Amino acid sequence: MRKLPPLRALQVFEAAARLQHFSQAGDELCISQSAVSHQIRSLEQYFGTHLFDRSRRQLTLTPKGAQLAQGLEQGFNDLAALCQQAHDSPSQELTLVVYSSFAVKWLIPRLSDFNRRHPEVKLRLNMVSHDPDLATLDGDMLITGQKMPRGYHQECLLQERLIPVCSPSYALAHSPMSLENFQQYMLLIVDEDAWGLDWPRWCERNNIALNNNATHQVVSHVLLAIEAAASGLGIALASDFMVEQDIAQGRLIALPWPDIHTGFEFLFCCRRQRADDPAIAKVRSWLHQQLANTAIKMPA
Repeated sequence: MRKLPPLRALQVFEAAARLQHFSQAGDELCISQSAVSHQIRSLEQYFGTHLFDRSRRQLTLTPKGAQLAQGLEQGFNDLAALCQQAHDSPSQELTLVVYSSFAVKWLIPRLSDFNRRHPEVKLRLNMVSHDPDLATLDGDMLITGQKMPRGYHQECLLQERLIPVCSPSYALAHSPMSLENFQQYMLLIVDEDAWGLDWPRWCERNNIALNNNATHQVVSHVLLAIEAAASGLGIALASDFMVEQDIAQGRLIALPWPDIHTGFEFLFCCRRQRADDPAIAKVRSWLHQQLANTAIKMPA
């Protein structure tokens, strides 16, 4: 007979070690923070040593705790894979948590292709405006810019590149549109919270002084800026892949002005033990295939 500590305590410890947070571990496991602390204490009593260093502000693992966490993560991953193999009909219903801008401007127009290629996978979309709280996450996969903690698989789908766009009617009304005179045009500025204002960033990257008296309209979301530009209100900075179809359909034109690479990455993420699930693998492969076919060329 194997001598093991309580399996529930091991499960709680693995979640707390992976998330580096007792409260988030409790949320993931649907138990209180005090219940998490109780399970951790019982495990520490079993091993006769501390597993977490509580002397610092941030929760950190002791060397023994780190050793145990690494082994448990691999063990739980193997157990999850074994259970999946033993399951007669693995679930083909998946929820993808995705930024609203990515979903509306890129994913939705292509979703019929995924449904045609993989009718056996039922994909539910959960749109978010900001990076979701992993402790309360209701989804199997994410498309996010948030770096994932240990225990998650992540891969870069694409790096953000912003290009100036406006409607054909706006360009015609202000022809010829000169970069030297760009501050005379209506700039549609997106206030992206932690990322700041996009047009001032564009000016800084391109060593262009921004006049405080330049005409502008501030909006809170890139979708508003894109639609405002398409309606002829002014010039927006938009992710190239998001306006690919708008440009192809003639709703927008890409101005022959400098672009900027923001350093922001769109990441595909899922729990590590599920990265090779057949249904999730189909979504990952399809996303990469579609993005490989996405290309924006600036006009001469």
